[in-house]
Amino acid sequence: MMLYSFKELLLIAAAALVIDWAVGDPKWPTHPVIWIGRLIRLLEKRLAPERFAGSPHVVRLLGAALTFVTLLVSGGLMWLIVWATDAIHAWLGYAVSAWFVSTTIAVKGLREAAMLVYKPLVEGNLEDARKYAGYIVGRDTSGLDEREASRAAVETVAENTVDALVSPLLFALAGGAPFAMLYRAANTLDSMVGYRNDKYKYFGWCSARMDDVLNYLPARLTGVMLTIMAAITPGLNGRRAAKAVMAFAGRHPSPNSGIPESAVAGALGIELGGTNVYFGVRSERARMGWPLRPLVPIDIVRTVRLLYGVSIILFAAVISIWLVIR
Repeated sequence: MMLYSFKELLLIAAAALVIDWAVGDPKWPTHPVIWIGRLIRLLEKRLAPERFAGSPHVVRLLGAALTFVTLLVSGGLMWLIVWATDAIHAWLGYAVSAWFVSTTIAVKGLREAAMLVYKPLVEGNLEDARKYAGYIVGRDTSGLDEREASRAAVETVAENTVDALVSPLLFALAGGAPFAMLYRAANTLDSMVGYRNDKYKYFGWCSARMDDVLNYLPARLTGVMLTIMAAITPGLNGRRAAKAVMAFAGRHPSPNSGIPESAVAGALGIELGGTNVYFGVRSERARMGWPLRPLVPIDIVRTVRLLYGVSIILFAAVISIWLVIR
């Protein structure tokens, strides 16, 4: 049951973006994603998929149960919170909705995380750059050189332009804070259990596929917006960004992540992807873009500018639609 009209959802989404630009991820009270993560671990413990390790089909069913229960609880509780606050006063409902939608967006948080890698790099402090890169990527970072630390930050910002901006905002426009939180739950599931390793190959399959489905359209819209931003940003190349998406996106193991990463690589004239190390094992990732020049730390800043550019496009689009239909 929808609590707000589309016109109201437009304003809630716009307000959420402004809150994220200004405040970023809340430090207190506990971030909703932390509670979602605790729910996932609790459900995983109760389902105990390791008991059925010899029955992949059973483990898949348990993984599906984990996925749908997490989504229903996350979205359902958010709906109850919005309904209760709206019942007290409409403006309280709007404020609570905008606040919770802002917690599903992480534009400022992404910038801050990326700059934690960038600043030590330009100061020549590779050890700190490696440490902070380790906070935002799953690969081993202890042996990264300047280029590889820069690549880790650029890839993270590019990929999360979908996960931490476009997708949650689009789901907020579709159904307010409950839909945005449902999306964030799906994304959290993928980050926690959506791996292809021995432990989660079957149990995390449903979570990984759900994340792929929910990000499918937002990822492609993100590719378009990144191309537009590259076309209007001095020093970047929109046409090359579009060509890179067509040439390289399909090589990425994810059906969605290759789009923003290849768009950024093309826009900047650099190559992303290459050799990553996970738990001491080298893994070759698809290379995207044309290495017209070496990847350098300032490319982190350029990628962050593209992220903010996309957020401005979304904000302008939301406000423009509201003005037209009001």
